[in-house]
Amino acid sequence: MRNTQLTFTRWKNETQQPIWMHPLIFISGATSLGLLFALQEWNSRLRFWNEPHVALSLLLQAWGAQYFIWGILCWILWWTLRYRINTANLKTILLFFVPLSILTSVLEETIWVLLFPRLPMGRPPMPFLQRLSFHLDAELVDSLVLFWSAFFLFRGVGYYQSYREKDRIACQLESQLAQAQMRALRMQLNPHFLFNTMNGISSLMRTDVAAADLMLEQLSRLLRITLHRGEAQFIPLSDEMEFIEMYLAMQDRRYAGRVQQQMSVDPHVHDAIVPTMILQPIVENAYAHGLSRLSSNGVLSIEATCQGSTLRLSVTNTGVGLNGAKQKATGNGVGLANVQDRLRMHYGVDHTFSISELEGSLVQVVMTLPLRFSERPIEQTTGYGA
Repeated sequence: MRNTQLTFTRWKNETQQPIWMHPLIFISGATSLGLLFALQEWNSRLRFWNEPHVALSLLLQAWGAQYFIWGILCWILWWTLRYRINTANLKTILLFFVPLSILTSVLEETIWVLLFPRLPMGRPPMPFLQRLSFHLDAELVDSLVLFWSAFFLFRGVGYYQSYREKDRIACQLESQLAQAQMRALRMQLNPHFLFNTMNGISSLMRTDVAAADLMLEQLSRLLRITLHRGEAQFIPLSDEMEFIEMYLAMQDRRYAGRVQQQMSVDPHVHDAIVPTMILQPIVENAYAHGLSRLSSNGVLSIEATCQGSTLRLSVTNTGVGLNGAKQKATGNGVGLANVQDRLRMHYGVDHTFSISELEGSLVQVVMTLPLRFSERPIEQTTGYGA
């Protein structure tokens, strides 16, 4: 019994009540329906029955009171038994709701007969029980129809609410799953970035200790930025480009001026929203599989432009071309695969990602994303001097 009560309480709390089931709205609506029936009967009497002596006020009172009572009873039925209505099986319907429908109909008719002792009109005065029996004989079936109409209406509302609740829970689970997948991708990306950078610092320890020390300091700042961002999935493009500038400064120390770096950002997309660390893995890949194989005159170009409602991000680098990079690559492509997975999860089919080889062994990675801006200010996640 206790478990049933707990289930009922949880169901009432979790299921949102339709606005039209507010008692004031529901009872007013039922009363209005009764008044419409009164007008219909009065009009029918005038046109077809030739009984104009029946006062419209009496019809309005009788019909309005009847449906007012039914509105109260049905709302009490909804408020107290809606869980049982929506979970009732055939046995419960036959053993509980069928007797309840008869009792409710008798109760409504009893209250109505007490309110209108002069009815039925055109008959000699009758005691209360005789009048009640007369009205039950005439209207019990109609009352049962009203009860079961309300029953199946409430049951339909319950099914609809249950469907909406399941749909809401499914959406929540899908969102949580997507967030978990994104979190896993971020966890995969950060160690990959850290290990590759530490390898670069390690390679400088025997040749340029001062440069290695400076790279460690810059790495600590980058890690502080990453930690400060937390689990934020989107940041302004300006923050991403500042992060890339610091990463490029580290690589410039490592490669000692062997690479000419170029960055170009359209002012119109400065505040566009992009996925966190969407460019760093591509830049890292450009160094690992292209620029690192050159002894001099390397070029790395990063561009961000606006094309209508699309943001275009491109990274172009010199090197050994795609075929040479494939032959000499030793990594497993975690960075680029990670970027593509995150783009797919964030944008679905509303993005493109391509890698192509241009003339002169130039390799270019191009991404196009929906151009979006934050509806509210985003906390700046940079702050390199902190």
